[in-house]
Amino acid sequence: MGLRERKKLEAWRTIRSTALALISERGFDAVSVEDIAAASGVSRTTFFSYFPSKEAVVFDLDPLEVQHWRDLLADPRADLPLWEALTDVSLGLARLLAERLPLQKRLFEQSPELCTSSRNTCDAFGPDLKEWISRRTPDGDSLRTTLVYNTAFAAFTTAIEAWDPDDSFEHFLELVRDCLRWAGAGLAHPVS
Repeated sequence: MGLRERKKLEAWRTIRSTALALISERGFDAVSVEDIAAASGVSRTTFFSYFPSKEAVVFDLDPLEVQHWRDLLADPRADLPLWEALTDVSLGLARLLAERLPLQKRLFEQSPELCTSSRNTCDAFGPDLKEWISRRTPDGDSLRTTLVYNTAFAAFTTAIEAWDPDDSFEHFLELVRDCLRWAGAGLAHPVS
């Protein structure tokens, strides 16, 4: 990463960390883009050159998190059955989100309409994960790939819904494991 890219990443992270601190303190609806920009020492225009919306500052992935996500998917986990490998990948994703997930969960409770905004973040993972699942399914069957993906997504979001952000993050990881195990029980050994 060159100097310019490092400076852009540093600015991105400064804006995001400032926004998360303000939102955590005041609540999502009480913080404006102007508040975030001023506290970050940037203009409103600069804010929007890094983030398309106030919601994005909460949900967008750090560029290095995106790289870590892709690294997770680069490991084929060929020695594991699909559902076990998918559980490993899902737990890896949860760990990538560990810093922000408690705040995001609290924000969902305060402002349920944010669930729609968070969907875009989930959509960012979708194509990569579907492609990974497809590589691991017989003949890349699109129906099975979509079923496995949607089932895993439902299990992951169920764990988020069930988790109290005041509980430990380890408890959240246990919920993810349990939900994926229960959801995958019927998919782990398909009938031919």
